[in-house]
Amino acid sequence: MVDELLAGRSVGEIYRVARRRDLHDFLHEAVKASDGQVLYASSPQRAPVYLGVQLASDERIGMLVYPFRVNSRATQNRPDDEVRGQLRYGSEKSWLREHPIGRDIAGVDVTMILGIDLDDEVILGLDAQLWDPLPMGISFYCKKDDIARAKDTGWYVWEKINRPGPKRAEPRSPTNLETVVAFMPDRLVDYARLERRSTALRLEPALRYVAAVGMREQTPPESPQRHVLEKQFALSSEQILNVINGRNRLSVAVRGGVAEYHLEQQLTGAPGIRSVRRLDVDAMHDFDVTLDDGTLWRVECKNASPKTFASGEFKVEVQKTRASKGDAASRFYAVDAFDVVAACLFSVTGQWEFRFGRTRDMAQHNGFPGRLAAIQKITDDWTDSLPALREKDR
Repeated sequence: MVDELLAGRSVGEIYRVARRRDLHDFLHEAVKASDGQVLYASSPQRAPVYLGVQLASDERIGMLVYPFRVNSRATQNRPDDEVRGQLRYGSEKSWLREHPIGRDIAGVDVTMILGIDLDDEVILGLDAQLWDPLPMGISFYCKKDDIARAKDTGWYVWEKINRPGPKRAEPRSPTNLETVVAFMPDRLVDYARLERRSTALRLEPALRYVAAVGMREQTPPESPQRHVLEKQFALSSEQILNVINGRNRLSVAVRGGVAEYHLEQQLTGAPGIRSVRRLDVDAMHDFDVTLDDGTLWRVECKNASPKTFASGEFKVEVQKTRASKGDAASRFYAVDAFDVVAACLFSVTGQWEFRFGRTRDMAQHNGFPGRLAAIQKITDDWTDSLPALREKDR
């Protein structure tokens, strides 16, 4: 540890490092590739690295970067298709204590934790909220396929499961999920904006994922057009997200809407499906889906529970938020209210994938005949596509 100032300011713990000039130079080039100019850079013999950046629009960003080397060298007892980085600053003896990351209390500078793959020129962005304090000495991984997708698209976002480990009794995220972004150097400034927004709004992983996916397509920064909801609510997008993030019912509703969005994207144009029509009508199912043989199925989209049965099988809640006054049965769906339930497994697998089950085969409520039970087990009878479900009927 070095007790000194960095860029004329105190940023918390500063580490002496060696043989990292290549990472330092890579960050310089990434700023240039992002159409930025480095006005100031701290020493390559110190970590974190502070970069004062000016963009062509005259916007200035202070970047406090914790860079770590990433490579694809084989690691004992680990899969061959992995890329690995390790959080290493200071002596191994110092790893036993906490290493909080530096933050700008005014929110002007943005703090980033980056894994840098020099061979493929890909940068991995870790969620600075979840990785603070830095768990020194541990490794972080991604798949070679994730690196390949980042090289192909320039900006690749995915959710990965995090679990307790030898250095922590609980997972980093209460949902056991974290959002990772892999991107090419010319998207460094875009990632800095994402991290600044996510930190300012304290976005949980699911909302961070949505924000990151929304930045997949690079758009020019000049004269950004306000979304219709920003105009209608007289709020910025950051303020709207903050409202959602601070209210549990809104967050739940947004997760439902996001699941419906992903379901529509996956069904539209998929093999065996002729058309998809999304409904937005109270007391109606979510989609009308016509298969290529003319079969019309009414589909209801639900989020699977993050908790599984003791057997390990997934489960999904299939009931309404509340019952009509004086009619307890109305909270539970009639068996013929829709034909198929599409259960989104994001909360348990970290992937926007679905399982499809026929309502006619589902358990019925013990107290209300003709109504579906509130909790349904996602059994082997459920399929990963609607055409596959149709084949089961034949």
